[in-house]
Amino acid sequence: MTMNIQPRFQDNFLAPNLSDPRLASKRSYRMLVDGKSVDAQSGETISRESPGHRGKVVGEWPAASSQDVSRAIGVARRAFDEGPWARMSGAERSTILHRVAAGILQHQEELGLIECLETGKPLTQATGEIGYCADLWTYAAGMARGLEGDSHNAIGDNRLGLVLREPAGVVGIITPWNFPFIIVSERVPWALGAGCTVVVKPSEFTSGTTIRLADIALEAGVPPGVFNVVTGTGPAAGQLLAEDPRVDVLAFTGSVRVGTHLAALAAPTVKRVGLELGGKGPQVVFADADLEAAADGIAYGVYHNAGQCCISGSRLIVHNAIRPALLERLLELSRRLPFGDPLGDSKFGAMVTDQHAEKVASYIAKGVSEGAELLLGGDRVAASKGNFIAPTVFDRVTPNMTIAQEEIFGPVLSTIGFDTPEEAVALANTTPYGLSASVWSRDLETAIQATRRIRAGRFWINSVIDGTPEMPIGGYKKSGVGRELGRYGFDEYSQFKGLHMTLGRPQPWFQH
Repeated sequence: MTMNIQPRFQDNFLAPNLSDPRLASKRSYRMLVDGKSVDAQSGETISRESPGHRGKVVGEWPAASSQDVSRAIGVARRAFDEGPWARMSGAERSTILHRVAAGILQHQEELGLIECLETGKPLTQATGEIGYCADLWTYAAGMARGLEGDSHNAIGDNRLGLVLREPAGVVGIITPWNFPFIIVSERVPWALGAGCTVVVKPSEFTSGTTIRLADIALEAGVPPGVFNVVTGTGPAAGQLLAEDPRVDVLAFTGSVRVGTHLAALAAPTVKRVGLELGGKGPQVVFADADLEAAADGIAYGVYHNAGQCCISGSRLIVHNAIRPALLERLLELSRRLPFGDPLGDSKFGAMVTDQHAEKVASYIAKGVSEGAELLLGGDRVAASKGNFIAPTVFDRVTPNMTIAQEEIFGPVLSTIGFDTPEEAVALANTTPYGLSASVWSRDLETAIQATRRIRAGRFWINSVIDGTPEMPIGGYKKSGVGRELGRYGFDEYSQFKGLHMTLGRPQPWFQH
């Protein structure tokens, strides 16, 4: 099959409107520490240019140093050791967290616009994500009053065992730029619900919504010092959260390179480390799949958030019997997919930075040079107006190629064919990642057996990038350790104490 299709993208690229009034002014933010809005001690700030609107500065926040972060950690430590939060009843914490969820919905439009302009994702997507985050807080709020330990009443007639759940302590949370509001909302309400205090360090590219979330939490009744936000770069502001012994738990979402580095820094203090790292998600399509639904799902899986998604379905592993037909449908859909202006009617927007766009472009060039067949796209578009890359599809990719092994984090799909279910499973498992996977098949047995054998922490059958607060998320292999969301998420931020009680007088150890 040869499909050397290089379409022009004028028809489906939406050029950004740089005169849009929503770009007229930048927002200035301050960090939130001990319930107060503060600047960095140095007075230095970081400015954020909208990645989808070249030259338009949309946000500014403090550039914290390790001294600023150390102060925030001390505040969180004192709030945990001496403050009321860890000692409140579950019902009291639940009531406050419900008010946070309501506050998020009250500010949904504002938060959606901030998220859109800072990340470069479409406004409709960003606003929808804010609504989903309110549901995350609502779920965690409801569960917070039902957290429990365990009892053992059958360990002897004169013995009773209790397993006590206690809050783990101070939690340092470092979040990335691709889904800043979702990822902080997948962690903070679970940590707070368990009774912990937190210091959050969002990405230096997308800090605005996290600061606003902390403001909303304070207004909802979260006590000062319980939810602190510091802003700045990783080396200056994030590293201390791994190193400082006053931090009991570190939760990091980002690259394998940075995650393993932080885990090494955290090792001397023997703190618990939760990591959600990279992915190279396979979308396995069997011969009996609904091709129309699969093509639509594959496009969503790889193009959602411009492919800047750790659970992106960036590898299409398709049965050779249906490969030509599926690719034809996928290419036709991709040619019509509107992308571009985050404030327009686009399905995906911009790369987060110019440097990241160049990195994605270098992966595309690498795919061509290693012999993959470029069927579609591969271009940077309107670079003078923003960081845009066209929908890109490769065929005839082999498992050892760079684009089949490494996380590209862009709207780039690599297609690999298979002939047997065993081969499909082996191909799905050939990367060092195991964060997510999906299977497309009308046969439930085929789908379930593949699910059992593919090593991934999140799985979909006949869908992709689906999620709900009730279901745990996390990775296998180099994709991370620990689980967030659902009832398992509270375990990440809890300690469990085994308590043995003796009823009556115990048998003497030393006989006189």
